[in-house]
Amino acid sequence: MKTLTVASLCVLMILCLNSGSEASSALDLLRQTAVSWEGGLPCGGWDCECAFRRQQGCCCAAKPLFDLEEATFMRMVGLWDGLSHLNNQIQEVTAGSRIAFTATMLPKPGCLGPFTSNMSISYQSVSLNQGSGYNPALGTFTAPHAGLYSFSFTAYSRVGDADRLYQKVQLVMNGQVIASSWEDNREDSEDSSTQSVLLQLRRGCQVYVELLSGRQLCGDAQGNNAFSGYMLYPSEE
Repeated sequence: MKTLTVASLCVLMILCLNSGSEASSALDLLRQTAVSWEGGLPCGGWDCECAFRRQQGCCCAAKPLFDLEEATFMRMVGLWDGLSHLNNQIQEVTAGSRIAFTATMLPKPGCLGPFTSNMSISYQSVSLNQGSGYNPALGTFTAPHAGLYSFSFTAYSRVGDADRLYQKVQLVMNGQVIASSWEDNREDSEDSSTQSVLLQLRRGCQVYVELLSGRQLCGDAQGNNAFSGYMLYPSEE
């Protein structure tokens, strides 16, 4: 009850101060009431002169209000620091998310192969290499960032009517065969196939397409043999 009465006095004083000279009689009444108040004040002593002159810190509610203002400000600073840290983490994770490449073999009317050992295929006609992960000299893609990647390759070969289609190419990740495509017959003079895979890669993982020993790719006069890949989304190391 005492707190309510004191709060009412504060509110009345503020309203009277805002009403100008017309409230002089009300101000006198409030001054007298404040001076004659004999009950305890929840915020300590009451300085009527200070309160009526609007000096900061005199009202009972001033200190809690200033404390709340400071606490709110410090909380906003903390939230800003947290958002800045989160933004830095997002930038770090997504900085390398734009990774994609596509390349084809240079037109070659003759044959690539056969070789005495498996040989990585160098797709030297590069139309896209975003993120610079693909090396056309080696035909190898090296993951710049960890993430889930999609890869595809097309194996194409064409021989004479009386010749034998004898090809086998395979997609390799860090020395492990992931997918392959092969053809061995004399019934077709031209054939092609495409394989697509999804791979979870760490930074530095290598992916390439190789031609198996003893096999060959022939008659690719238009660069139909292709190798491409792109990152679906990044992941933490």
